[in-house]
Formats: sequence, C-alpha cells, structure tokens
Amino acid sequence: MRLMFTALVVLALGWSIYWAIGSGAGQKGLETWFEAREAEGWVAEYSDMSVEGFPNRFDAKFEDLALADPDTGLAWEAPHFEILALSYQPNHLIAVWPDSQRIATPLAKYDVTSDDMRASLRVAPQSDLALNELTLTAKTLTVAELGQTETARLDSLTLAAEKAPSGDLPRYRLGVQADGFTPSDAWQKHLDPNGRLPEKLDQMRIDMTVEFDKPWNISAIEEARPQPRMIDLKSAEAQWGQLALAMAGKVTVDDQGQPEGDITIKARNWRDILQLAREAEALPPSLADTAESALSLLAQMSGNPTTLDIPLTLRGGRVWLGPAPLGPAPVLRLR
Repeated sequence: MRLMFTALVVLALGWSIYWAIGSGAGQKGLETWFEAREAEGWVAEYSDMSVEGFPNRFDAKFEDLALADPDTGLAWEAPHFEILALSYQPNHLIAVWPDSQRIATPLAKYDVTSDDMRASLRVAPQSDLALNELTLTAKTLTVAELGQTETARLDSLTLAAEKAPSGDLPRYRLGVQADGFTPSDAWQKHLDPNGRLPEKLDQMRIDMTVEFDKPWNISAIEEARPQPRMIDLKSAEAQWGQLALAMAGKVTVDDQGQPEGDITIKARNWRDILQLAREAEALPPSLADTAESALSLLAQMSGNPTTLDIPLTLRGGRVWLGPAPLGPAPVLRLR
C-alpha cells in the first residue's frame, strides 16, 4: 500500500511538472508569435492572455484580441477567443469564437454574430502545425457591413477539410454546407423585385478537392495564403424555392489566378431563372430574348425542356459557351 501511494504521489508530481512546463512553454510561444508579427508591421494585440486547464488541458484564452496584416489589408477583432487542447494530445485543437467579432477587408468592414462558432483542428506535431483535418461549425450566423442595418443570415454553417493523398503539390478535400441562407433585404429585392421566391435559400452545398501551391500551415497566417493550382469540383448545389442550380467540373489555375478547364452548369426551371434576370434588369430585354431562344434549343436537345445543362469552357481569361465568349473568367486568388 505504501509503495502504491508513493507511486501515485510521484506520478501526480511528475504530471504537475509536465503541465507546468507545457503551459509555460505554450504561453511563451504565443507571446513570441505576437511579438514576431508586431516586428513585421502587423497589429497584433490583446489585453490579456493566459493558459489554464490543469490538469488535463492547455487552454489559451485571449481578451480584446486584434490582428491586422498590412500586406493584405485583412483584419480581425474579437472581445475574446480560446484555443483549447488536451494536455496529452496537444496537436488536436479546438478554437472557440465569441458571439460577436469584426472582420475588415480592403473594401469594407463587417460585424459578424453567431451562436457557438467553433472549429476542431488536427495538425501535424511538427512546429509548422500543418493542417490534417478541420471541421468548423456555426449557428445563426449573421453578417452586416459596418454602419449598415442590412444583414445576411445563415441558420447553420459547416465547413470541413482534410488532407488528401497527393503528388508534388498538397491536396485537400473541402466540403461546405450552408442551410437557411437569408440574403439581405436590398440584395433580395434586387434579385427578386416581385417577391416570387421564398425568403430563404433552402441549402447550398459544395464538395471539391483543391490542390494548392504549398501546404496549409502556420505560414498561411504569417506569410501568405496558399494559392489554388487545381480545383476538382465534384458538385456545387443551391436550392431556392423551385429554382435549383448545380455545377461540376475541373480546372487548373495559373500563377495569376486564371482558371482553365471545363465546367457544366445544370439549371432546373431555367426559364424562371431567366425571368428573374429580366426583372432584376441583369440582362437587357433584347439579350434576354436571344438567350431564351438559344437556351430553349439547348434544353430541347437534352430531352428535358425544364432542365438545362450548360457546358462552359474557361480559357484565356474568359468564359466560353462553345465558340461564343460570355465574359471574363473569375480570378481565383486568396488574399
């Protein structure tokens, strides 16, 4: 009995020493990281930072956190933020956001509110913290431009990513599901001026594999975001009332962010979608009539007059429907 008691005391003392060393090293590492960002010209501030959770957790807690990258113009502010980890599994992290935060871009600032926004991350045990798995969830997510009363809202959001087998460049499988998207009143009135559609989009889903020019690790925050080099879009779907859009295809992306490849868009009840474009004055009447005639022919050729399959080609910085250019292709670059 005495030997067992002694062993328990030694184990408890050893674990206490381990936790003290680990928490101290963790706090020092975080302080050093913030100091390094400030030395690079960032805004990297907090009013208080502590590591708690003895005996089984390393919980880093920040108050009045502010980060701003001068190179990209991106900034983030939060009244508090937590990074939680089990002391015996420190490479599995839980990030917990506050109910309100502010995000700034070079174009505008946004106030974001949510219920229970958190992310589970599994990273490599090496110092670069390379991402292996990520799951982010949030409920009742709202976004409003600073100074504006208009808000966009999501009932729920789930984003998942995991590292996939790859060759020369790292690949990640990404999935997004957004339920109950309510656009701002102004945006909804612009798209649907006659109020023929429901207030909410039923769902939006994306499933794709993306190859990047470098891994997602701590350098994605410290230096520059990884840039896509290949996108294999398994499916992207959106449902708004009786209207449904789906996309699939595969493109490569060059150093300037220009995509090249083929994308197929499937539109159900496409005539209603075209009518919305007319009512929103997104298309001139003459062009809308021409588009309806051409799309009607494509739908008849597919054998289903209400569903339209549109094969698009992205090439030379433009989007093509067969030999006809439709407009500029999107530039796919992460700031």
